[in-house]
Amino acid sequence: MSTLKEQLRADLTAAMKARDELVKGTLRMTLTAIGNAEVAGAEARELDEAEVVKVITKEAKKRAEAAEAFAAAGREELAAQERAEGEVLARYLPAQLSDEELAVIARTAVDETAAELGEQPGPRQMGQVMRKASAATAGRADGGRVAAAVKALLVP
Repeated sequence: MSTLKEQLRADLTAAMKARDELVKGTLRMTLTAIGNAEVAGAEARELDEAEVVKVITKEAKKRAEAAEAFAAAGREELAAQERAEGEVLARYLPAQLSDEELAVIARTAVDETAAELGEQPGPRQMGQVMRKASAATAGRADGGRVAAAVKALLVP
């Protein structure tokens, strides 16, 4: 079993003992999402650490999007609840890359793609560059931020 999943279960137990409803509810939903991911597909399997991080990232992104939607609809109390759940999940995610670090990774991906192609990549090579940049960020940056950094370098 992955250590992150064990940590989530231990923290759930601690939240239950402390009667912390926010953490308890958030971790239960996250562990359920992990369990669903484990049984999805042809046969059940144990998720590795990187896959657990992907599930937690997806759950955190759902919370952020829901918070935006609630805030736009004038439901600030629900938006605050979603933001609080997102903060709980953020404890289990790797630290996000700064804009400068992301720009360096994007530049490296563009340079590597240029070396492979033997020419300067343009907007048509966005997919190839994104594959390299996304692999290098490995969950430490949102896909939209990575795409924006790459696009800034590829589109004149």
